[in-house]
Amino acid sequence: MSRSWRGPYRRAAGLHRTRSLSRRVFDWFLAIAILGLLILLAARLDRAETRLASGSATVNDGDTITLGGERIRLRGIDAPEYSQICRKAGSDYACGRASRDALARLAGRGSVTCKGRQHDRYGRLLADCTAAGVDLNGAQVEAGWAIAYGDFESEQERARKRGAGLWAGSFDEPRVWRDAHGGMVESDRDHAGSILEWIKRILRFPEASSYSSGARIPGDMKR
Repeated sequence: MSRSWRGPYRRAAGLHRTRSLSRRVFDWFLAIAILGLLILLAARLDRAETRLASGSATVNDGDTITLGGERIRLRGIDAPEYSQICRKAGSDYACGRASRDALARLAGRGSVTCKGRQHDRYGRLLADCTAAGVDLNGAQVEAGWAIAYGDFESEQERARKRGAGLWAGSFDEPRVWRDAHGGMVESDRDHAGSILEWIKRILRFPEASSYSSGARIPGDMKR
């Protein structure tokens, strides 16, 4: 009598273990499939970037240039909008124009080279750019004409202590000014892009192409 009652429980336990093993195998296959799709997406992003053409560089504002027809935003920094006004020594001044002019001087030192992997929500390439060996992203922050925006905190601290650029007076952070006056919504970090970047680093995908040219300043071009 007791054996007949234990039998169904044993069969149920065995069936449960079989289902648990099947579920674990399914979960592993699902995780591998998702990872594979992310890897393919990362590879496609790399190949898409290599198709960008080079051309003459235009300095649009303190953190944005156009190079070879490609709109590029300097990664990790945020500069005043071109029309933004700040205060210094009790007077207003056009800090947005000053920021753009500062970047134009840096870019005018030699040919401009930008490297980047991600695009922001507006389709701009997020890039690290140099001119004559000078890191434009970091130099713009250290000169005080842009603030750290996910990177370059040490350069910002040095600029703040020296009272350089924007730090010589008072100013609204660019994102605050945009909220009040309208403008593009920026994000410190693109989380989805950061995941793809991590995958590409693990797999050591080749670097994105470089875009090189001279630099010039537009008339009154805004972001």
